Amino acid sequence: MLKHLARGLLKLFGWKLIEPDAFPARAVLVGYPHTSNWDGVIALLVKWALGLDARWVGKDTLFRGPLNGIMRRLGGIPIDRSARHGFVAQMTAEFASRQGFLLVMAPEGTRSLTPGWKSGFYRIALAANVPVALAFVDYPRREAGILTYLTMTGDPATDIAAIATHYEGRQGKRPELAAPVRWLD
Repeated sequence: MLKHLARGLLKLFGWKLIEPDAFPARAVLVGYPHTSNWDGVIALLVKWALGLDARWVGKDTLFRGPLNGIMRRLGGIPIDRSARHGFVAQMTAEFASRQGFLLVMAPEGTRSLTPGWKSGFYRIALAANVPVALAFVDYPRREAGILTYLTMTGDPATDIAAIATHYEGRQGKRPELAAPVRWLD
């Protein structure tokens, strides 16, 4: 029922849902561009519309107080961005312990403009040997969903170039805040 409701809401608001032919049971879903809080609302509707049991990563401050329970029920995993805590290893272990696990990450790490992408999603996908799903919200086209799934080669330059090709022309709500698709760290 939630799937039909989410599809109906997307259609009502003028959004076209883009879905791939197949959905692997395990993948890292990259959400790009991430330039507005509205991206999360649209992405949640897409998650429900596609019937994905996906977990998402968010800054730990989103999980404080009364929002904690709600955010976790929506699939949230808090992350403390102030220091390194072995997050890549933790998520790789999650993939190893489950037959089905979908992890959503924003490679920019913020809605603010950054000079490039963080590599955590890439390192997790390689270590867990899972594909990367290229999820998106494109405001000018009013499209949202998953463009494709890519298997990372282990060559960072080749892989980021392939990712950039698929995201070419996709724009967030505030395009001036979208990081270029290139490695930051």
